[in-house]
Amino acid sequence: MITSRKTVLVAFSALIMFGTLIGINSCNIGSTKTLDPKENALALPIIKVDTTTAITIKDYIGNIEGKVNVEIRPQVEGILEKIFVDEGAFVKEGQPLFQIDQLPYQEVLNNMIATENVEKAKLKNAKLEIDRLKPLIDNEVIAQVQLETAKSNYEIARASLARATAAVNSAKISLDYTIIKAPVSGYIGRMPKRIGNLVSKGDKEPLTVLSDVSEVYVYFGMSESDFLYFSKDNKKNDTTGISNGQYLPDVSLILADGHEYPEKGKVDMINGQVNRTTGSISLRASFPNSKDVMRSGNTGTIKLKETNPSVILIPQEVTTSIQDKTFVYILDKEDKVKLRSIELNGVSGNNFIVSEGLNIGDRIIRTGFDKLTEGMYVKPLN
Repeated sequence: MITSRKTVLVAFSALIMFGTLIGINSCNIGSTKTLDPKENALALPIIKVDTTTAITIKDYIGNIEGKVNVEIRPQVEGILEKIFVDEGAFVKEGQPLFQIDQLPYQEVLNNMIATENVEKAKLKNAKLEIDRLKPLIDNEVIAQVQLETAKSNYEIARASLARATAAVNSAKISLDYTIIKAPVSGYIGRMPKRIGNLVSKGDKEPLTVLSDVSEVYVYFGMSESDFLYFSKDNKKNDTTGISNGQYLPDVSLILADGHEYPEKGKVDMINGQVNRTTGSISLRASFPNSKDVMRSGNTGTIKLKETNPSVILIPQEVTTSIQDKTFVYILDKEDKVKLRSIELNGVSGNNFIVSEGLNIGDRIIRTGFDKLTEGMYVKPLN
């Protein structure tokens, strides 16, 4: 009896516990509510789309030339006797560079001087003859025609002397040309001729090329559309009235090693015609070269700033690329995420210029792209 009573008590206790659990679960089930996805939405920073002014950089490949590039050519023919400088050396204006054998030209000068002396003597004799005849004419000893003849001979002698003097000066010039001097200060280029070579002014190659690189020119070309843009955009701000390169802003130069040249340049020449084949126009920018960094024949990249007013500008980090297309995550009116494709039209610093896909007032999610899926809710943080 005692055993059966214990069994009944255990069973009764188990029944009570089971009922309690059912009651608790029933209460829980009855109290469960549907969660609002907006309340559990991620809080992420956003930016609002608006228009602004963007600065973009246009690049143009340029060729660098010295301000003055002079081909050094002989003015007289002869054997190259001396070379006073070496290739690559810096020379000053008037410094001797080459010497051609002077002996033939010295002999020509000596002959011309001797001829001049003869003509001087003839002129003196003609003058003496006039002086001798004048008293005779005054005393009517001889006819007037003889004096006129003597005067004519005097004029002939004077003309001959002038011709002889001119020949002497010409011989001196030829002799001076045997010493070839630097017409400007600059750097000596390659010298194909050597001592002992015959040189003349008809040679195909010059003796050397002398480059004055205290200031350099950078020649580059831009498309007709670019040129029209810069002209129209900057012309309205110009008050100088200058009619050539004044409408273009100051330019920068990137050297072949990738470094920017520290000094700014100015566009000081614009070609008067557009190349019909390439559709481009040639321009020239000048740069100071006080530290002799650049040489003729170098290349570089000209950079021009372009101002783009009233464009949509967004940071590059808010974009994502999928299969060569660019997208941004935007929020609609209900704060739901949407992935939208956009078209780009250049770079301004760390920003993209957007040409299509965004409107003023659109809200773009700035960060947290790895947590986003299209259609989810986001709490915008301004």
